[in-house]
Amino acid sequence: MVLCSANNRLMKKINVIDVGSNSVRLAMMADGKTLYKKLATTRLGEGLSVTGKISAQAGERTANAVADFKNYALSQGAQKVYVFATAAVRSAVNRQEFLNLVRRVCGVEVDVLSGQDEARIGISGALKNRDGGIIDVGGASTEVTVQTGGKCVYSVSADVGAVRLFDVAGRDKVKLEKVISDKITAYGNFQASAYNMYAIGGTATTLASVKHGLEVYDPEVVDGTVISVNEAGRMADRLLSLTVEGVRALKGMEPRRADVIGGGCLLLYSVMKKLGIEKITVSESDNLEGYYILKEGLNEEF
Repeated sequence: MVLCSANNRLMKKINVIDVGSNSVRLAMMADGKTLYKKLATTRLGEGLSVTGKISAQAGERTANAVADFKNYALSQGAQKVYVFATAAVRSAVNRQEFLNLVRRVCGVEVDVLSGQDEARIGISGALKNRDGGIIDVGGASTEVTVQTGGKCVYSVSADVGAVRLFDVAGRDKVKLEKVISDKITAYGNFQASAYNMYAIGGTATTLASVKHGLEVYDPEVVDGTVISVNEAGRMADRLLSLTVEGVRALKGMEPRRADVIGGGCLLLYSVMKKLGIEKITVSESDNLEGYYILKEGLNEEF
């Protein structure tokens, strides 16, 4: 353990690992604060929309990334390691095979979250008990959740995300719009214009990084970035008009996200349009923080 010099007490380090459809992410937490985050793009959800299965290659890449993060966290003094998974794992017909693989490789149990639980930890991490809502564009699903007075008033997880879009429609805007239009009917007629809306996840943070033209990703700059619905639409058009190589060359772009970011941005724009959202604020705090809050019992209202 590491001595906290500020108040002369021992910090309790907790590691949280998020097994997503596009990336595996690690957050090192201590005393209610995020010390740092790390990311490995393993594309677990690759081909899932076509086959319904996690491929052997994607499963192996992801299990190894979880093992690397777990070992790194323990080497840094983590006292607990939590691992949770979202849409790719919960929807795969061979999910148990993947969970068994992770257990063999890493020696950890993976908590597979429902869409509702994924949404709940997302809004808890981003907003704590504040009023407002989130859009979480993931690799295989997109959650929209709104709360008032610390209570959830709306939460829907749609079966569409940046990686799934790329699998079924590539970077063809017409095909992407058709798939997105069909999938986001899941949100019904709900209107979110009266709420302060935030965006979490890799699509949103990458768009913020590109907006600022960051040479090196800076979470302090990304956090709080405002993107209007019209701006999101223009960004989607630009990203889809460029080649993948052209997208990859943009300042602020995460290179391994270059092929899927155009569809992810179009999805974010489409959700904003459907729900009457004029602007979103990008939040660095997300489901990693929310899961930490849940497991450590830091929010009795969760």
